Amino acid sequence: MAAARQHSSVLKLFLELGPLVIFFLVNARAEAWDLGRFLPISGVKPDQVAIMAATFAFMVATVIALAVSLVVMRRLPVMPLVSGVIVVLFGGLTLYLQDDLFIKLKPTIVNLIFAAALLGGLYVFKRPLLAIVFDSVIQLDDEGWRKLSLRWGLFFIFLAALNEVVWRTFSTDTWVTFKVFGTMPLTVIFALSQVPLLQRHALTESPENAES
Repeated sequence: MAAARQHSSVLKLFLELGPLVIFFLVNARAEAWDLGRFLPISGVKPDQVAIMAATFAFMVATVIALAVSLVVMRRLPVMPLVSGVIVVLFGGLTLYLQDDLFIKLKPTIVNLIFAAALLGGLYVFKRPLLAIVFDSVIQLDDEGWRKLSLRWGLFFIFLAALNEVVWRTFSTDTWVTFKVFGTMPLTVIFALSQVPLLQRHALTESPENAES
């Protein structure tokens, strides 16, 4: 059982990182690989070829990753599915309009959607949505779920704001590098920083046993 769970975690990580790595590589090597002559990016301005080619590759890799997840794990995780839909939508707009604004806005939109879902669930519906999504993975008391939902909601707002600062302030290549090698490490570090909270609020026994 432990080996199967570890294999599943490795596969999830690969499926999440794979499209991002492809996005970075294609953006970095588009000129060397002469990708400007291939459809659907032919006719793009020379200074836009790299980001357009990377966007198209990102879209294809994301769809493939979702398909593999569905076939292998028999389900589509909520967060990658939402992110994937927006990648295809905003990537399509980027290619159709030949404007990289849309693919740059994608992380902002995705993170704000996640933040709205978590904070809205917490304060509007009075129910931490993380408890619904991850209840089969970790078991926390109500206070733990509330704190975790609040922290992740605020973190997603931070990522959205950070993405806006980076793409508006720096070059496209710098933004792509940040998207691949900045966002993921920040997310991992934040997730690890929540381990003490998980340990403090973990349920070690069922409520029935606790009351007896």
